[in-house]
Amino acid sequence: MKNCILIFLFCWQTCFLFSQNIDSAQFYFKKGIENKNARLFAIAANNFDKAINFNPNYTEAYIENGNVNLEMRKMNQALLNFTKAYQLQPANNEVIKQLSTLYFNNRQFQNAIDLVQKCNNCSDADRILGMSYYNLEDYGKAETYLQKAVKQNDKDAEAAYTLGRTYLELENEKAAIVQYQNAITVTPNRNTWMYELGLIYYNREDYKNAVKYFNMAADNGYNKTNDYIENLGFAQLYTGDVENGMKSLNEVLTRKPNNKELINNIAYAMYETKRYDDALVYFQKMLELNPKDASSLFMAGLIFQKKGEKEKGQKICDKAIEMDPSLARNRQKREMPGGL
Repeated sequence: MKNCILIFLFCWQTCFLFSQNIDSAQFYFKKGIENKNARLFAIAANNFDKAINFNPNYTEAYIENGNVNLEMRKMNQALLNFTKAYQLQPANNEVIKQLSTLYFNNRQFQNAIDLVQKCNNCSDADRILGMSYYNLEDYGKAETYLQKAVKQNDKDAEAAYTLGRTYLELENEKAAIVQYQNAITVTPNRNTWMYELGLIYYNREDYKNAVKYFNMAADNGYNKTNDYIENLGFAQLYTGDVENGMKSLNEVLTRKPNNKELINNIAYAMYETKRYDDALVYFQKMLELNPKDASSLFMAGLIFQKKGEKEKGQKICDKAIEMDPSLARNRQKREMPGGL
């Protein structure tokens, strides 16, 4: 009989303490909501922590604690709270949405993919899936979901840009250009995107548009590195703007004097645009830097032939072939060295 009384008293005390803890948890939860509504986020988080201490299974407290930590940009604390809420309620769409977004923002892309697919009404699910697959280099799936995301929200510049990058990986430059243009229209101050679009046009030999977007990037604050100035200079050359093109390229040459690659590229650009006298000057510079440069000597011979001095040019080409017999095939095919 005595043992029964002790068991009863123990159970009664446990129930009393549990009830008291629940009441205390609800008290601090209510206080936390009041603090949150007043935008006192640090105080609110403290009260939600107290509510959780009294009731470790208080899902709503974890959710609200996660929300106020997001407001304070405390992402790790928010992640911990939403993770616990997900463990308690794995079918809660609000929790899934917040947690998948946190995974994505923390570059935990596979976790974001796994979780967001469980959400029944996450409006940004396609966006998270598409951008996550892009970062995981699964470009086929990235294309599928990003197309849906852009269709759903044509003002999402990041999604459009990422779809453009995806098309580049899929070797569809034409489609990439459309998405880059869409992204820049929505967010007209992203100078990196402008410069990348300029490079796409450059690679497609659309030098007029390349110059347009290179200049647009610079006007919006893009850093004029040597690579930038060099690409701009060659694009200007190929549009026929020799004065500005050479001004840009000479600026790079001043910074990188006697740079063989740059001098060689200028020489070929001059040759391709039929500025043979200028091309000859730069091939001669190459020979001054390296008298054994058979390719530059061969090109000089071709230029003399283009200028009507065929016998002189042929002798120079023959000399170059003696130095490098592989150049003979270029003479037979009437090509520049390397098939340029």
